[in-house]
Amino acid sequence: MSLATLEQSVPLSSAEFATIDLERVTAVAQRHQMISEFLRAEGYSAMLLQTAGNFAWMTAGGMGQRCGSSTCSPSLFITPEARVVVCNNVDTPMLFEHEVSGLGFQLKERPWTEPRQVMLQDLCRGRRVAGDVAVKHVIDVNEHLQGMRLPLPEYDLQRLKTAGRLVAHAVEATARGLVSGREESEIAGELSHRLMKHGVQPQRLQVIGDGRGQRFRHWTHSATPVLKYCTISAVGRFQGLHVGAARTVCLADPSHDLLKSYEQAALIAATGMFFSQSGWELYEVWNRVHRIYDKSGAADEWRLADQADLIEYEHGGVPLMPTSEYKLTAGTPIFWHPSVGPVLMGDSVLVTDQGPTLLTPTSDWPVVTVIVKGTNVHVPGILSLPESPSAK
Repeated sequence: MSLATLEQSVPLSSAEFATIDLERVTAVAQRHQMISEFLRAEGYSAMLLQTAGNFAWMTAGGMGQRCGSSTCSPSLFITPEARVVVCNNVDTPMLFEHEVSGLGFQLKERPWTEPRQVMLQDLCRGRRVAGDVAVKHVIDVNEHLQGMRLPLPEYDLQRLKTAGRLVAHAVEATARGLVSGREESEIAGELSHRLMKHGVQPQRLQVIGDGRGQRFRHWTHSATPVLKYCTISAVGRFQGLHVGAARTVCLADPSHDLLKSYEQAALIAATGMFFSQSGWELYEVWNRVHRIYDKSGAADEWRLADQADLIEYEHGGVPLMPTSEYKLTAGTPIFWHPSVGPVLMGDSVLVTDQGPTLLTPTSDWPVVTVIVKGTNVHVPGILSLPESPSAK
């Protein structure tokens, strides 16, 4: 029996067939149409996308980062007639068999020994090209691209809700297993494992033990052991979309000072979440939050750290600023992360026409109810665990 005959006689298993997600195919086609209309209206020949966020958006969830890198290895060259992946020969199999299979992308390949910019300059030369990175022959149109990404369509929202549940679960499960004396970095490693196990790529992990956040608001983690309490926070990326959550866990009963700071932070977080309303500009939301900082006795705390960011295919592209005129619309997600003293809050909400919807719900976790304008807003409380022998 020849090799050809053998191959024909053995049926392929289902695992060898690449299944096609028709909803994803439709999403990619719609995004191509949006770009095509923009190119024609503005007189551009093509769009060059080089950032990981825009690669993920245009491919409806594809990952362009190699081996977890923060930079995007391939580029996308989009014309009204075609969408092309520009990459080297090493990345081609992974991209076309795993990330963009069946989505209608063409290939422009170069050898790995040739710098990417050589091929990109050849593609752009003689054309009027828009893009997400201002380089030779390319005009930066990031503001327009953000307008295409937001508000998120229903296809993205379903995956975002899944991401929210996965991130919240990973943070809470890690927190429930806290034992006095464990190093912050060890806890962060466990959190990373829980996220990656479910297809969530960690983007920012914070394990802030024993009040270190009061001095270092963007503390990540270190080899220092946690003895009394800590806040565990994560921003994860799931199929290109970002979501964030934070929870505080205390060994034994929390101190009076910790409870006071937590009460203040909870009021601020609940206010921000409640006023994340469709049609509001960000400075209007900020004015409500600022007022609660004053009323709660934490007047200057807001100056020590940022408060919230829009989250989508790009994390932190639009931060909450006191003067920002960015207008919220239904389908826009926000990660609220205000802090007071050693306490960091963290939850993601989705702006809808009916009011904000929580994307990172608690599960078997204490909840604090804050009344804002007559409405109950639920925020996570402090989880108290039995004191371990090593802490006594």
